Amino acid sequence: MTLNRRDFALASLSTLGAFALGPAQAATSPVNRRIVLASRPVGAPTLDNFALESVPVPKPGDGELLLRTKYLSLDPYMRGRMNAGKSYADRVELGNVMVGGTVSEVVSSQNAAFVAGDLVTAYAGWQDYSVSNGNDLMKLDPRIKPSSYALGVLGMPGLTAYVGLLDIGEPKPGETVVLAASTGAVGSVVGQIAKLKGCRVVGIAGAKEKCAYAVDVLGYDACISHYDKDMGRQLVEACPDGIDVYFENVGGSSWEAVMPILNNFARVPICGLIAHYNQTELPSGPDRVSLLQSMILQRSLKMQGFIVSNYRDRIPAFIGDMSVWLAQGKIKYREDVVDGLENAPEAFLGFFSGANFGKLVVRVS
Repeated sequence: MTLNRRDFALASLSTLGAFALGPAQAATSPVNRRIVLASRPVGAPTLDNFALESVPVPKPGDGELLLRTKYLSLDPYMRGRMNAGKSYADRVELGNVMVGGTVSEVVSSQNAAFVAGDLVTAYAGWQDYSVSNGNDLMKLDPRIKPSSYALGVLGMPGLTAYVGLLDIGEPKPGETVVLAASTGAVGSVVGQIAKLKGCRVVGIAGAKEKCAYAVDVLGYDACISHYDKDMGRQLVEACPDGIDVYFENVGGSSWEAVMPILNNFARVPICGLIAHYNQTELPSGPDRVSLLQSMILQRSLKMQGFIVSNYRDRIPAFIGDMSVWLAQGKIKYREDVVDGLENAPEAFLGFFSGANFGKLVVRVS
């Protein structure tokens, strides 16, 4: 059964035997709400795959600190962590807290490197409180406003855009760069950096509102809706000189439209394939592997997948450049903020229908 937000919160608390606190006790004894993986999805995830628990707030030991989550980042990669199979990172086990990056505040500390009130980026997951030994934390520069930017344009999505485009895509002035999900957390940064590098930029998005935003606000030369039946024809018209760089984070119909007009020596950085995350079997239709192999050979294409965690050495350069671009107004960034931890599951499901507009974050506290 598909639950709405209110039903999800109430049913999950009831099913898992959440704490029954009286008014006085509730006011003085906070609990740790956490969203755990209740079952593994088959195909598209549903609210039934998540459960909301209330447990005691954890207590830090020697050398540890207690964190309270302020913002939680929601990202497409989390869908892969819900599966049972092997991937580039550990899966979430059933009954465990869903993974996710956070901006957290230090509540109390027995670690000399941190004091109460410090803001840090952490990997605390979908919960109100967590304990850390400090090794996985990075203090936030207080000049970052809003602090949630540390989860987006100045965080993992921004770094993904930066290294994927510049290190793998290697755009040159005058070249044509095409990108899907072009107004999302990663895509919006890719397109704007490409414009800063003197490229023609063509986005692919869903809603007409997003396409208008890509052109009018982000400064793209054109943006095409993947809902249009003639998307392929529109893409050819928007790219009269072909495509030199295609930043791939979707797959599906966007890739099918791009593939025929890739130029010789085109580069294709691949950071995600959200159109395929919920597939339970190979898609029907002709086998195009040999066609793709022939194109790679005959056109000298470069296609490279990458995991952003392998590029930590690029963080200083990324922060330096991105901070300047933001301060100068050369990079614009949009957040889609959802209030309340209990609403994280429904917001996450929206990824697969294009419901979010900008970087998706949950304001937890």
